[in-house]
Amino acid sequence: MSRGGTTLQKFDCPVAGFQQIINGKYKLRILWDLRDGPRRYGEIRQGLKGTTGAKNITPRVLSRELKALTAMGLLRRTALSVVPPKVEYALSSEAQTLIPVIAVMHQWGVEHLVRRSLLRKMGIEPKTDA
Repeated sequence: MSRGGTTLQKFDCPVAGFQQIINGKYKLRILWDLRDGPRRYGEIRQGLKGTTGAKNITPRVLSRELKALTAMGLLRRTALSVVPPKVEYALSSEAQTLIPVIAVMHQWGVEHLVRRSLLRKMGIEPKTDA
């Protein structure tokens, strides 16, 4: 599964490999936020605002995360021929296979981590403990 000279199949342990791939404060969120289609840098940054307690992700950190995901072959970076220049990021076909895994984590988070009051605002009836 080679992508631009980089291969993901370089680990001896699948769990350790998966942990290495998603290691980082924003990588999972970036992948999850791109599930509906390509986004530009500013749109990705806007989507990450305030998600982990920090006010904003710094441009340097976001660039580092995007470069790492691109180098692993999980993102496709497309430079658009417009003025001013714009760049879009999209999930690779390999990253698309991660979305169901992240969706399970998302569902678990909804059930166990999200405040009940927020769930009600989202129109989701929280499960009651038996």
